Amino acid sequence: MTGIVISDLTVGYGGPPVLDRVGLEVRPGTTTAVLGPSGSGKTTLLRALAGFVRPSGGTIQVGDKVLTSAQTMVAPEQRGIGYVRQDGALFPHLDVTGNILFGLPRAERRRATQVGPLLELVGLSPDLARRRPDQLSGGQQQRVALARALAREPDVVLLDEPFSSLDTALRASTREATLTALAARGATTVLVTHDQAEALSFADQVAVMFDGRFAQIGGPAEVYAAPATPEVGSFLGDTMLFTGQAAGPIVDCDLGVLTLAEPATGEVLVMVRPEQLVLEEPNGALTAHVVSVAYHGPDAMVRLSLPNSSTQLIARVPGHRVPHPNDLVGLTVPHPVLSFPGRS
Repeated sequence: MTGIVISDLTVGYGGPPVLDRVGLEVRPGTTTAVLGPSGSGKTTLLRALAGFVRPSGGTIQVGDKVLTSAQTMVAPEQRGIGYVRQDGALFPHLDVTGNILFGLPRAERRRATQVGPLLELVGLSPDLARRRPDQLSGGQQQRVALARALAREPDVVLLDEPFSSLDTALRASTREATLTALAARGATTVLVTHDQAEALSFADQVAVMFDGRFAQIGGPAEVYAAPATPEVGSFLGDTMLFTGQAAGPIVDCDLGVLTLAEPATGEVLVMVRPEQLVLEEPNGALTAHVVSVAYHGPDAMVRLSLPNSSTQLIARVPGHRVPHPNDLVGLTVPHPVLSFPGRS
């Protein structure tokens, strides 16, 4: 297995840097999801890893081999890296076998017997080997693209938003097949995505990128439950922010006196996620009126208003415990909440 180490990587296209002294380490055999809004530099990072663009500074090392530095620029085809694009980029005039074998050296393209095992590896039937791309579903096309990337037995696989064009059911099954195939090969993987749920469920490590820099790198549970900044927290999921006065382990804010995950003092910004709000019968606790309900099946998002306040809240509740608009409900926040230094 081979790891990746990126140090002080800077990439620009003639203007301000798209990547500004970026550093990232991906442990051998693990998956890192690079998550960020459009234009944050995610795809540029992947292209620099693949060798498609030349950085103006920094280094990229895969295993014990330096691929990019001030003195070195290894060609893409010599990097031992597989690349799967968003659209799969299959050749329409070739069948599945031809597409999978295309990236191999000419002398190895006759070994069609390896196509069946590769298709099975990505969760497809070998019976599809002679079909053209237009005879495959979107999910099947993406799995063929993955099989093509794995055919050369790369040390590293790069995935550039490969599931974004698929519908919900196909996305889940294709993602699961991809994870299984990558784990079977022991590949070190970097996934670029703007889908928060995908990053959190797919990867061992999540790297959140804004404006060409990483705002936070950590495990999925860490970056979601303990974001480094309010901006990271808000990007990873719905949040509510309240100004409060902290005194050690507690904070007083619009939701009453809450317990803090970490002690603080003075004015702070309190972050609460919708799933942290618990709705109860109104029994003397903080109360709110139900403004609207968005039912999703397994759960629902409930919009609430506090009495005598312009503050609006959002609570995520189980689908079998959905209140009705105009109901009066009690609110509690039973678990500790995060706070950030107050803003002047």
